[in-house]
Amino acid sequence: MNHAVNNIQWDTDLIKRYDKSGPRYTSYPTAVQFNDGFTTDHYQQARQISNQQAGPVSLYVHIPFCAHVCYYCACNKIITKRKEKSQPYLDTLFKEIEMRSQGYDKNRPIEQLHWGGGTPTFINHEQMTALMNKLKQHFNLLDSDDRDYSIEIDPRELQPDTLAHLKSIGFNRVSLGVQDFDEKVQIAVNRVQPLEMTRNTLEQARELGFKSINIDLIYGLPFQSRASFAQTLKTVLELNPDRLSVFNYAHLPERFMPQRRINEADLPSAEEKLGMLEDSIRLLTQAGYHYVGMDHFAKPDDSLAQAQLQGKLHRNFQGYTTHEDCDLVALGVSSISQVGDSYFQNSADIKEYTRCIENHELPIKRGVILTNEDDLRRAVIKQLICHFELSFEEINQAFNIQFVDHFQDALAALQPYVEDKLVEINDNGITVTPKGGLLIRNICMAFDEYLTSPNHSVRYSKVI
Repeated sequence: MNHAVNNIQWDTDLIKRYDKSGPRYTSYPTAVQFNDGFTTDHYQQARQISNQQAGPVSLYVHIPFCAHVCYYCACNKIITKRKEKSQPYLDTLFKEIEMRSQGYDKNRPIEQLHWGGGTPTFINHEQMTALMNKLKQHFNLLDSDDRDYSIEIDPRELQPDTLAHLKSIGFNRVSLGVQDFDEKVQIAVNRVQPLEMTRNTLEQARELGFKSINIDLIYGLPFQSRASFAQTLKTVLELNPDRLSVFNYAHLPERFMPQRRINEADLPSAEEKLGMLEDSIRLLTQAGYHYVGMDHFAKPDDSLAQAQLQGKLHRNFQGYTTHEDCDLVALGVSSISQVGDSYFQNSADIKEYTRCIENHELPIKRGVILTNEDDLRRAVIKQLICHFELSFEEINQAFNIQFVDHFQDALAALQPYVEDKLVEINDNGITVTPKGGLLIRNICMAFDEYLTSPNHSVRYSKVI
């Protein structure tokens, strides 16, 4: 990795100049390119090729239920206090697990497992056990120390013994939603979660021996100020999690209905948001956290930081990950898979999802098959967004091209970045400088040929 990027240099004028909207590159092509021409036949072809290669697998399971609506949230979810609603969904999910697993060699190890949502801890302990047992029955779950089995938890939804139960059924990582510790902010986004509750959850997880604890924060929420968010960051540092995600709130009420409950006049200014990000990077890196990239920080001995230092970091729909060679098999409503050179998504409508499964059909709604050009550009973007540097020769050998000729337009588009000392380009490759690390999404956009399409009219979040 380009270690210099971890010593981020903050240049407000440059950041303001380049702070436009762009993709987050959890995939390339991005989900915008998914189309309904992708069929189950396309999936079966991708699955067969994947199975012949017989590498490890990553599983994602989507649990869409939440007892409370968080106004900032853009996830696919069902808000209900009625716990009994989850069982019919789980019954359908179990059938999908049976259907999906038939296509994969049972010997392929599940190196990574993640339950996301919604709120996975919405379901009760018996349901959690039944779901894990169903996965064990049909996939090769591991019990080795190097497995990476994580779950998103809402401290407000935990019973006293929930964490112990999660540990007993195989989870060894947890991720806590926090967002902000300021009560006025919590009330404004309808997520009141006292500090003591979060602290107790962390302490219990540590006592139980979870090997990694992540905390999620969001900057740009109503009533946040630079001073108040700095206080939240200091509180988080006292809690001492292994990883931190610090996300930028993108206010898109026309797309996400819960966000209409947020009063735009209460949101911090762009100037304040920049200050919050600057403080996040300064305070966290001064405290010894490794800046992985974009929104992610990890302790130097955490596997995420180590993977980056070793040149083995990867990025997929869950963000940065250490499991580079895993196909991602995603289960549940709206979940997105990556199998071989295909991405595809289940229906986001729970009624349609259920109807497909009841009819013994895979609920795949849309997807995309990568072309050779997509594959090449994916490799370039992934290398830059994960490691902040790229060797022309490595790409030339892997794809039998001449990088400088093939990407003449992209290199020309990066010239302003060279002049502003955000990137360095020489005969050997591209290196992102400490000034350019925060603008990595912009840099990757130079290699995204879909952004230049005349039909492209998608609204993305700001890069900062």
